[in-house]
Amino acid sequence: MRDLPKSADLLAWYDLNAREMPWRVAPKDSITGIRADPYRIWLSEVMLQQTTVAAVQAYFIKFTTLWPTVRDLAAAEDADVMAAWAGLGYYARARNLLKCSRSVVADYNGIFPSTRAELESLPGIGPYTSAAIASIAFDRAEVVVDGNVERVMARIFAHDVPLPEAKPALRDFATKLTPKKRAGDYAQAVMDLGATLCSPRNPTCAPCPWTEKCRAHKLGIAAELPKKTPKKPKPTRFGTVYLAQREDGAWLLEQRPDKGLLGGMLGWPGNEWSEDPENVDPPISTFWTPLNGEVGHTFTHFHLKLAVQVAQVPLEAAPLRGVFVDASTFSANALPTVMRKAFDLAQGLRDKTA
Repeated sequence: MRDLPKSADLLAWYDLNAREMPWRVAPKDSITGIRADPYRIWLSEVMLQQTTVAAVQAYFIKFTTLWPTVRDLAAAEDADVMAAWAGLGYYARARNLLKCSRSVVADYNGIFPSTRAELESLPGIGPYTSAAIASIAFDRAEVVVDGNVERVMARIFAHDVPLPEAKPALRDFATKLTPKKRAGDYAQAVMDLGATLCSPRNPTCAPCPWTEKCRAHKLGIAAELPKKTPKKPKPTRFGTVYLAQREDGAWLLEQRPDKGLLGGMLGWPGNEWSEDPENVDPPISTFWTPLNGEVGHTFTHFHLKLAVQVAQVPLEAAPLRGVFVDASTFSANALPTVMRKAFDLAQGLRDKTA
């Protein structure tokens, strides 16, 4: 243990260099016993999955302005929450936000539980999120491991086994270094270290509080770690979406199935996305104009290319599926990103021909 870095050194660095975030409590306050609101920590952690801090902050402020407490969120309309989430991606997270908030209200009287076991009984909360909430909001000595922490651990211990195979060992390393006191601050300190000084490329080692104990730094291999197993190429799927606008300005939208990508979201009617998509009948019988160009979008496991067809229809047009949304309530910004890209492509054509 003598050769291991000390949590006290990292905490001293964190006290001076902690990043300011709207869900955090400053180190000087946490030292006096002021804890972060578990609702805000939970919300931020769900938002931060697969997303950057910079992208999340505006969404977090919007959510906590609309729904300041877990009770407020639990009472919200599903469509309003999904619309506020639009653009963050991974829409199952938004559905789980509602399920989890309602479970906290129904099963825990609106008060988040403090133990990992109880937290993980809630919808959408897994091992990482439960550890983060228990540590940061309740100062329990839980081990919080995200990508930043894995990178720091791989370098401190010069562990050259590639990810994801290295994950268990990196967690063990993180467990060795997690202190019993100020565990919440420590968890955030390691994440801040990884996000700032111990960055993926060109780590800034000189001002790091753990440089002297960092084995990768001594070996001159810090920038090479952690190693990663090469990813398999993502397949490309194809599809078609249909954008129909009624002569009064209303747009034809369709709610997607609850399960699957963009589950429960409103979007443009279309066919299933696949590498060899099947043709489907358009959602309304009319003359459709295929647009030049296509919409490109990348999801976690595949690339998507969408053909876009547009139509103007009369007031009496009867859709085969989907519903018309009045122009007064339609907002392209409330659509999932890929659907908004299709709208933007159609609008771009309209602007050129207007």
